[in-house]
Amino acid sequence: MSGRLLPGVFVGSHAVAAGLLTRRQLRERSYRRLVHGVYADPGLEFDHRLRCAGVALLLPPGAAVAGHSAAAWHGAPFARPHEPVSVVRPRGVLWQGPRDVRVHQADLSPADVEWHDDVPVTSAVRTAWDVVAWEPLGTAVAALDAMVRSGALVLSALQAVAAEGAGRKGVVRVRRAAGLVDPRAESAPESRVRVAFVLAGLAPVPQYEVRDRGSFLARVDLAFPEHRLAVEYEGAHHFDGTQIVRDDARIARLEAAGWRVLRLSAVDLRDLDAVVARVRAALAR
Repeated sequence: MSGRLLPGVFVGSHAVAAGLLTRRQLRERSYRRLVHGVYADPGLEFDHRLRCAGVALLLPPGAAVAGHSAAAWHGAPFARPHEPVSVVRPRGVLWQGPRDVRVHQADLSPADVEWHDDVPVTSAVRTAWDVVAWEPLGTAVAALDAMVRSGALVLSALQAVAAEGAGRKGVVRVRRAAGLVDPRAESAPESRVRVAFVLAGLAPVPQYEVRDRGSFLARVDLAFPEHRLAVEYEGAHHFDGTQIVRDDARIARLEAAGWRVLRLSAVDLRDLDAVVARVRAALAR
C-alpha cells in the first residue's frame, strides 16, 4: 500500500525516486508535511481527514484508520487537524507507525473495514465501538450522537453487537455509552455537557423549543422546562460581532418570558463538575 499515490498526497521519497520532484523542490515548494515522510499539496484544505489520507499511504495490509479519526467519515468530524491519527492493526502485524500516529492492536476482520476517499476506514459500528473503548465517556457519546444524527450509525446495530459481545473488551463501556446516546444533540460540547448532567442524576431536554403563549420563542441547547432553566453552549462563532447581537436579543426574549439562561463557553468544559454544581444551585432556587 505504501507505493500508492493519492491525488495531491504523496510519500516524499517515492516522488523523488519517480523523478516527479527533486529533494530541493520538496523543501522549497511549501508542501505541507502531514506525518514524517508524507506530504500534501499546499492548496489542499488541511483537516484531520487529510492527515489520515497521508497515514493511509504508510499502512500495512489489513490495518485501517479507526476511532475518532475514522469517525470523521461517519458524521463526527471532531478530531482537530493536528491530533494524532488513530489506527487499528490486526494482531500479528508488527507496525508502530510514525510519531503522529496512535496505533492500537486488536482483532480486525475485513468486514470491519470500508474504503472512503482511498483511505481504509473502520465501519461505522466498529468505529463507534473503538471510540467508546479508547476515549473518555463524554467525548465518545458526543461522537455517537453525531454519527446517529447523520444516519451513518444505526444505534440498534451497535446495541446488537454489544448484546452479543459478552466478554469482549470494552463491552461494558459500549453498553453504557449506547444508553446515553441522543441524536438531538447538535454539537460535541452540547453532548458532553448533557452527559455530565445525566451522570449527575439530572434530566435535561436537548434542543427544547420554548414557546410563549403558544408562539415559538426560541430553541435552546438544553432545558429544564419545569424550572424554566435553559443551558446554552456558545462556541467561537457566537462571539462574532453580528452573532453576539442576535444572541443577546434572543436571551433577552427568553428572560422576558420568565426563563433563566446559563451561558457556557469552552472554558466551562474544563470543569464540568462546576457546571453541574451551578445547575443544581439554579434548580434549587
